[in-house]
Amino acid sequence: MRVPRIAYFPDSFHEVNGVAHTSRNFVAYAGRHGLPFLCVRAGGRVEEFEQVGELRTLELGRSRSSVRIEKDLEFDTLFWRHAGTIRRELERFRPDVIHITGPSELGIFGAYFAWEMGIPLAASWHTNVHEYAARRLVWLTKHLPQEQGAATEQGVESGALWATSRFYALARVLFAPNDELCRMLEDTTGRPCFLMQRGVETELFAPAHRTRSADDDVVVLGYVGRLSIEKNVALLAKVERELEAMGIERVRFLIVGHGSEEALLRQELQRVEFAGVLRGAALAEAYANMDVLVFPSHTDTFGNVVLEALASGVPAVVTPDGGPKYIVRDGETGFVREDDGFAEAVATLVRDTARLKQMRVRAREYALGCSWDAVFDRVYAGYEVAVRRAADSADSADSADSADNRKKA
Repeated sequence: MRVPRIAYFPDSFHEVNGVAHTSRNFVAYAGRHGLPFLCVRAGGRVEEFEQVGELRTLELGRSRSSVRIEKDLEFDTLFWRHAGTIRRELERFRPDVIHITGPSELGIFGAYFAWEMGIPLAASWHTNVHEYAARRLVWLTKHLPQEQGAATEQGVESGALWATSRFYALARVLFAPNDELCRMLEDTTGRPCFLMQRGVETELFAPAHRTRSADDDVVVLGYVGRLSIEKNVALLAKVERELEAMGIERVRFLIVGHGSEEALLRQELQRVEFAGVLRGAALAEAYANMDVLVFPSHTDTFGNVVLEALASGVPAVVTPDGGPKYIVRDGETGFVREDDGFAEAVATLVRDTARLKQMRVRAREYALGCSWDAVFDRVYAGYEVAVRRAADSADSADSADSADNRKKA
């Protein structure tokens, strides 16, 4: 079977989040391997087209009427104005599969043109939108009686999951970053789901970038990611208070990222450095200068930052919810704990420097086995299933038409 021609519509590309990070690496993979690949994405305010070999990029400007969802993420309510441009490029490229990453303006257009042009649709799940919707209702539900508040959040989460699943059911094949999500998607959509995990650049993220003095005995607890309510970052302040109550004071936090909860953390954390958003070499150095990553999110579908920390020789403490628990080997490359066990897990490593050193080595060893090429090779295997299912459906339709014609004759 020839390599399928892929038109990829990512929700985000230039932003700082898991979808964008995966998408940039996916485009790089296609370019490295000379694959016929079209990336249709949004960015800036102008329209640009670029082609290098078999790799094509159509970047569409967002209008000033875009609605801000996060600090660096928008939804353009006037994106329909690009419909003609997208259709013309798809007609020129002739994709075998259109791949979307969620119900954004890009995802909606990708799904529409897949239907209109009769092209098999693939969809990858990157964000637990239903859980985010429930978490962001806290401003309201905290004022309700406890049972009513919990029921309201559960109702919103269930409704959002139902609606999102109906959207994903439009695709012939699905992708998700962990087995748990794949099973959920298969149950709610009836579509086959393949793993689309994430890789790591082990040369960029490496212990060699550590710049701290060898005699610096302060244990640096790191956090990297959006400072928002769904990331459960308020737990960081609770961890600091509990460590202090245990008599452990030679720790400090290094926070990389921004978001709505930053003001709260600045108010409650006592020993902390806020580095803002970092990229490239600056981010790699920040990771390498940490000793333990404290990642309290319950909603992450994978956890890029956890894998980047492990590659930097930094063990992680994560929750038993979402994707990070599949990355961390409990007791070997970090700890998987409920919220009330985070402080004790950190205390274990602060008190036992030999164990911390051993975990740093094992974390790096684990990350060296994760490559982007292996991740996207599996994705292309999923595309072949999408193309085959489309061909089978077409054959079935042709057979049905032939039978009807014979009956009429």
